[in-house]
Amino acid sequence: MGFLCTFISKTTYLKKLLQATIAAAGIFLFTACDNNNNAPTLASFLGPKDSGVQQAGIKMIPITTPVGTFKVWTKSIGNSERVKVLLLHGGPAMTHEYMECFESFLPAQGYEIIEYDQLGSFYSDQPKDSSLWTIDRFVDEVEQVRVALNLTKDNFYIIGNSWGSMLAMEYALKYQQHIKGMVIGNMMASIPDYANYNKVLRKEMRPSLVDSLQNYEAKGMYKDPTYTSLVFSEFYTKHLCRLPEWPNSVMRSLQHVNEEIYVLMQGHSEFTVSGRIVNWDRKKDLASIKVPTLTVGAKYDTMDPEHMKWMSTQFPNGQYLYCPNGSHLAMWDDQKVYMDGVINFIKSVDQGKTK
Repeated sequence: MGFLCTFISKTTYLKKLLQATIAAAGIFLFTACDNNNNAPTLASFLGPKDSGVQQAGIKMIPITTPVGTFKVWTKSIGNSERVKVLLLHGGPAMTHEYMECFESFLPAQGYEIIEYDQLGSFYSDQPKDSSLWTIDRFVDEVEQVRVALNLTKDNFYIIGNSWGSMLAMEYALKYQQHIKGMVIGNMMASIPDYANYNKVLRKEMRPSLVDSLQNYEAKGMYKDPTYTSLVFSEFYTKHLCRLPEWPNSVMRSLQHVNEEIYVLMQGHSEFTVSGRIVNWDRKKDLASIKVPTLTVGAKYDTMDPEHMKWMSTQFPNGQYLYCPNGSHLAMWDDQKVYMDGVINFIKSVDQGKTK
């Protein structure tokens, strides 16, 4: 710290702030991964991956499907041969934007992160063929992304949230030989069980509110301003994100959702799943996923935290992280607990301390 103090005394405020930030980042990256001698330098971690025109880590990846080839948007932040983390957003058909908070935590550990908009989401191609929107087709897409980005069993981690965690489980059931570690965040292993827990949460609402919501739903008035306002103020602010002001990243993601795909797969209402995933259930298959897996539950989540805890006991190499102040977006509203837990998990896997 001494050299920083000397530096500060000779610079302007703006210059000293910039240089202190760069110095701190360099020091941290040199000591990342528990002082591993192979930890990246600042220049190698933030430098370009190739000699071509640099696009801030953005790469449009061609995805082959039964109805044609389309492109999906990805953005890599950092360069690491040890830890590469693919972020799988929820929805279906939300965007990577609400997961941008990982940028403030994982790269500082020397971890490379890959933000990714799944096909149909805002920054990727949005074909109209409804046959594309199936779990199996999305699993195949993730595998094509993995291959294109050269993610391997020695460095490939997945962090999912909500639908992204459902997709992660499905991907692991087919391609777990390529995964080093996986985080299943805020997603139960059964849509029917999720629907039942939603009924529990609904019963906690005042009866007059439930009556009002049911009246709108019975008439199919899911877009009515009064209905959407009630759902936001009485449900989302309690169980989706509990921050008094929602982050810009979250708001942008909500504004960019592909509603056509969301409704087709999830359904119109958060309370009643009626889309293509309505009968999805993988409880009996969790034991076949052998890779180190962390499940994340939160007290105020739309997903039952006790179910998330139970899931961790079904994975042969499972761990559980509980966020006592978190909701469905615990990476935002219980951020320290969430991020500390995820980072500790990745460190334990990287150091071979899991089964």
